[in-house]
Amino acid sequence: MNHLPSTDVGVLVPVDVHFDDLDPMGMLHNSRYQVWVERAWVEFGRGQGLGGASGFEGDAFQVVKAFAITYDVPVMGLGQCAVHLWMERLGSASATAGYRVCSDEGRTTHAHGTRTVVRLDSTTLRPTPWSDRAREVSRTIERPKSSDQPQVGTGPAS
Repeated sequence: MNHLPSTDVGVLVPVDVHFDDLDPMGMLHNSRYQVWVERAWVEFGRGQGLGGASGFEGDAFQVVKAFAITYDVPVMGLGQCAVHLWMERLGSASATAGYRVCSDEGRTTHAHGTRTVVRLDSTTLRPTPWSDRAREVSRTIERPKSSDQPQVGTGPAS
């Protein structure tokens, strides 16, 4: 059974719903969810001093290996939401993180999934290990390995 962490794990990154994010039915277009997750990771990483001046240096020079999403409850209309990010697993050169697109206070889950990235050497384009700083930042949003996490559902998430 899938479980999502509560908002006391990880970080909530606010996002605004703009008119051009919506489909003809007034719902957030499915393609926007992944864009929001990617932007939330960039914002979080830069806020932690990762990525250097260009935003793509060092630990931020990475590629997405896998992105999985399950849509739970549509985002309807304009307003504010959040992307809830947490680290599931940090390997030598890869990282798998969980996320939720949720209401701004984190109670309602609109979509959830995982994102796996591989850090690359910018010269060789081969996998390269994460820095000590990336490992330190990862620990601050790491999901505990417990079985008492809230159940994934379409209603409020605690």
